Amino acid sequence: MNLSKYIDHTILKAIARPSDIKQLCKEAKEYNFYAVCVNGCYVKLAKQELADSDIKVAAVIGFPLGSMSTEAKVAETQICINDGADEIDMVINVGMLQSGNNDFVEGEIHAIKNTCGNKILKVIIETCYLTEEEKRTACKLAMEAGADFVKTSTGFGTGGATLEDVKLMKEVVGDKLKIKASGGIRDKETAKKFIALGISRIGTSSGIKIVS
Repeated sequence: MNLSKYIDHTILKAIARPSDIKQLCKEAKEYNFYAVCVNGCYVKLAKQELADSDIKVAAVIGFPLGSMSTEAKVAETQICINDGADEIDMVINVGMLQSGNNDFVEGEIHAIKNTCGNKILKVIIETCYLTEEEKRTACKLAMEAGADFVKTSTGFGTGGATLEDVKLMKEVVGDKLKIKASGGIRDKETAKKFIALGISRIGTSSGIKIVS
């Protein structure tokens, strides 16, 4: 099993500097990770640093709260795509989901997917805040809106990926969507457990530890 190709090598903290992004990209090339995942302001820099590789650049949208206006998220998506992002990891509006405003949630995902075009869209449902029923609903809405992935967490909520959540997500999406597990996956044994459940990608800042 080539663990490195499951890894989105990630740095999203507020204190990330350009030098940290350069280091992230250097490590991604050294360990042959699938992608790097960065905040929007660093997409252009990451793209430059990875120009001589086939490593993808993923950008987060509406991060980490998901509660910006849809128009702001769409604009942010467009800027990231223009700057060279290959993949978009968007956060849903959790409050709208919890209040039963499914049309809003689906519409927003759909609008961002339209902006992405053929680029990969991952929908972060932030499972730590959701009931089992809400998790199922979020996965269904992502499917209906044309997303490519559902993703467990931002890593900035009250909890990260759990095996139970991934099982539930897999039950809902089957082979129609891929699954990205993120938040709290820090060692090889844990990574392998998630992969065994059928996930396609792991978002982590511990990629080097996982593959070493």
